[in-house]
Amino acid sequence: MTSARQLYQQLTRRITVYPLKETQAIAFMLLEHYLRLRNVDVLVDRPIPDTQIQPNWDEIIDRLNRNEPIQHIIGSTEFCGLTFQVSASVLIPRPETEELVRLVTRDYAEPDEKPSILDIGTGSGCIAIVLARFLPHANVHAWDVSDEALEVARENARQLMADVRFARQDMLNVSFPLPDAPEQFDCIVSNPPYVTYSEADHMRPNVLRFEPHEALFVEDSDPLLFYKAIADFGKHHLKSDGRCYVEINEHFGPETQNVFEERGYKNVEILKDIHGKNRFIRAVCG
Repeated sequence: MTSARQLYQQLTRRITVYPLKETQAIAFMLLEHYLRLRNVDVLVDRPIPDTQIQPNWDEIIDRLNRNEPIQHIIGSTEFCGLTFQVSASVLIPRPETEELVRLVTRDYAEPDEKPSILDIGTGSGCIAIVLARFLPHANVHAWDVSDEALEVARENARQLMADVRFARQDMLNVSFPLPDAPEQFDCIVSNPPYVTYSEADHMRPNVLRFEPHEALFVEDSDPLLFYKAIADFGKHHLKSDGRCYVEINEHFGPETQNVFEERGYKNVEILKDIHGKNRFIRAVCG
């Protein structure tokens, strides 16, 4: 009979492509997902019965050591306290994006308001679904250009019992009339592609090899392409004093701010993430 601590130690020894702290976190995720073992079970060295069905650890470790994300292997990830299904068709939600969601939920927390919110480039649906769950008085819409991403998002909404209206839309070439959506929104939120291809050399292989490039990258020749499109759309489809919230590339904070200011938005703020990096813009439609 083996024990939780022994298995944890075996996993951390055999996973070799990540720093130690990340390796330890991955080992805990594996034990929780496959054996329902918690961190405390490892600390107290809980026995694992021989009758306990275990996964093929050799295969899992091999996939990890080939840089496949742990979230793809177990098929899910946590975001704002909810479990989201993920696949190679969508970006894995990041902690920074949780901060973006919190900005919106704080600003629209009053239940007597009934804001219409549009999430552009929804991916797994994480932003839209959390907003629909945390702001039940809101009407939430979500767009993506990828049919595969929308399939993942709709399944997440179904499992998490979130009322979100999804539609296929290309933000760079929006189709009118807007499907099952108002002509004007109170709020637009987006985490668009913002990583330039020149930054790819500094990215980790688990991101470069396994996450969808169309959701990550923009050409170096026009790194603010999606912000221009979002700001232009918002000028016509945000209500007066409606707000736009976007996650941004930390290297283009002032430039992204200018995109909104040049289009007549007011109170355009660059907001920092928990690491002190320029990460979000909040702008009010003039």
